Amino acid sequence: MAEVDAHTQEEFFDVLTKTGQKTGISKPRGDVHREGDYHRAVHVWIFAESTQELLIQRRADCKDSWAGLWDISSAGHISAGDSSLVTARRELQEELGVTLPKDAFEMIFVFLQECVTNDGKFINNEFNDVYLVTTVDPIPLEAFTLQETEVSAVKYISYEEYRSLLAKEDLEYVPYDVNGEYGQLFDIIARRYKENTIARSLSLQKQLQRYAPVSLSAELTGLPDADREALVLLIKAAAIMDEIFYLQVWYSNPVLRDWLKEHADASQLDKLKWMYYVINKSPWSSLDENEAFLTTADSAIKLLPEATRPVTGWKGLEYKAAFPVLKPPGANFYPPDMDKVEFELWKTSLTEDQQEAATGFFTVIKRNSEFSLDSSLYSSTVSSTNHSVGSTHDLYSVPFSQEYNSSLTRAAEFLHKAGDFASSPSLKRFLHSKADAFLSNDYYDSDIAWMELDSKLDVTIGPYETYEDALFGYKATFEAFIGVRDDKATAQLKLFGDNLQVLEQNLPLDNMYKSKDVISAPIRVIDLLYNAGDVKGPQTVAFNLPNDERIVKDRGTSMVMLKNISEAKFKHILQPIADVCITKEQQELVDFESFFTHTICHECCHGIGPHSITLPNGRKSTVRLELQELHSALEEAKADIVGLWALKFLIHKDLLPKTLLKSMYVSFLAGCFRSVRFGLEEAHGKGQALQFNWLYEKGAFILNPEETFSVDFTKVEGAVESLSREILTIQAKGDKEAANLLLQKHCKLSDPLKVALQRLEKIQVPVDIVPTFSVIDKILEQRC
Repeated sequence: MAEVDAHTQEEFFDVLTKTGQKTGISKPRGDVHREGDYHRAVHVWIFAESTQELLIQRRADCKDSWAGLWDISSAGHISAGDSSLVTARRELQEELGVTLPKDAFEMIFVFLQECVTNDGKFINNEFNDVYLVTTVDPIPLEAFTLQETEVSAVKYISYEEYRSLLAKEDLEYVPYDVNGEYGQLFDIIARRYKENTIARSLSLQKQLQRYAPVSLSAELTGLPDADREALVLLIKAAAIMDEIFYLQVWYSNPVLRDWLKEHADASQLDKLKWMYYVINKSPWSSLDENEAFLTTADSAIKLLPEATRPVTGWKGLEYKAAFPVLKPPGANFYPPDMDKVEFELWKTSLTEDQQEAATGFFTVIKRNSEFSLDSSLYSSTVSSTNHSVGSTHDLYSVPFSQEYNSSLTRAAEFLHKAGDFASSPSLKRFLHSKADAFLSNDYYDSDIAWMELDSKLDVTIGPYETYEDALFGYKATFEAFIGVRDDKATAQLKLFGDNLQVLEQNLPLDNMYKSKDVISAPIRVIDLLYNAGDVKGPQTVAFNLPNDERIVKDRGTSMVMLKNISEAKFKHILQPIADVCITKEQQELVDFESFFTHTICHECCHGIGPHSITLPNGRKSTVRLELQELHSALEEAKADIVGLWALKFLIHKDLLPKTLLKSMYVSFLAGCFRSVRFGLEEAHGKGQALQFNWLYEKGAFILNPEETFSVDFTKVEGAVESLSREILTIQAKGDKEAANLLLQKHCKLSDPLKVALQRLEKIQVPVDIVPTFSVIDKILEQRC
């Protein structure tokens, strides 16, 4: 994809702004350096763990800058149209003869280098993507194949000695300001390998203590024998949802999981790493703004004998499967070095159907250049499928059915077999249609079948939620929830589904934006038996699906309430929070009925309000597509706050008891502190911070002198309605700018929230629960 002038063979660079954004202009390399245009390059450092040494290269004498000096392991400009990671891999292969897959490269920071050399003739304004490749041992020097026009020699040097030489501005070394931005390289290495094992163990123990272990029980009496047979097969299919989800989070995540599990008994620290990883299903902590609790130093060792020239007596290159410290916003749905600008430029070049696939729930986005590089480097193992023939863009989309084909084929087999056993016709239909969807990538019929499910054994399985895609909020993750229906509780909740259209027509929103045909939402209450896939960190108490706007418009949504999860959270978390944070006079108003009823109404309110919208210019769109990465947080806030508004409306219509009125507001206040503890990087935590701060600023929530909180019942209804109107109007207009302003202003850890969180920290109230599934364990043991 590199752009080269046909006559001079001179390389072209993308010209950037001073903040690193593409301008859409490309220029020849000579012009860029003569005129001082900002551009991008890659730095790749090879670090040997066992000797704590960095590999450095001596630049060839013919180079136009820093000729003959010792420098980075490998570096190079990113040509116009090329990507960062592909360039890093290619430069390492061309300059040193080291061929490595993408999971060897860890992006550690971006460094802006601004300097002038060669008597002012060479101006270098360069954004450098700095990568670290971690090997177990030094690579034998004879294993390298040096590109003579670029590199004259290589050597290993202690990272501490190298830092010292740079600090002294030794004339044999290309200068880097180790006291400035580039010092990060050395600081990162030092932190990783000079850590205090005891202190780290204590830190992980503290993180683990935020989760209360809970053994979930459920009554299987009344479940037909045929459904019990199906249940075992469904557990096997759910386990495959786990496999896929690990891969969706990050491409080296599955190998990290296997490595941590295999080494969990090596030491107390290794056991703690594995225990906390199991909760988060990644190296990033859900309750700590996705801060990494592991590093590449903790990761799996992979042997790649063919990575370099063979050396007698050496088994080959061993490297650590890398992952970045900062959680990638695009997860593993997009190339890690793709930004929004590149995606949008590509999208505009596509047909309408192709755009739908690119922004759809059930595709991943990949690079042609990465495919081509893998094909040339590993030609014997890579499929020869042709992608985007004739395309001038580097991106292409791949359906889930192709990307996860082997896993989905196995899952489909289990679902078909379970469907054959299932006693309920609706469950049979759902399981067979979902199995077909796994292989066709068309989930419409299976989602309709899920909505019509009427079975004692309740199953949700497939790609649904989009929280993991923090870049756009487009892509769905795989998950599974298997439970047994509580028939009595389900019958009691018909009221909410039956009144959705009434609620829609009375929303605090201009009538022009209201839907005339909201369909009542069926609600199922279940006791959870097993979950898998995207169920990391804080456990969900309910869900409202599907998210496909076509189905929401045509058929509405269905809700599933996880009653035993709600009961566990209320007992272990919400009640202790209320005892600490709510003023004594209002503590008795916090009860499970209010908590659970609002949870139901929250899920109902996902089904009302704007979904498919018409923009001011007349274009048809959806709220999700317009608000992109802001959609999840705002939608969670909408469901919460409009849920409060809806409960008040139903109470005033005498459809719910008036005793609920005060208790729902106080229970909601206590719930704010529960959800904000999930972190402000998580959609529910973001949404809750927005609501708390809005209601506090309106005087609806009060911080008392003794640092407890209470509700002002004279102000809370008005405050709830005003925020409901604000959010609903933003969604109806698809106004991303207004959404961003609202979240920036109110989605913060304000002083009152800090007061509450500090009080909870002192008495160590759990933040969430970790369920174990004793019923399923017993069934599987009996099978064995």
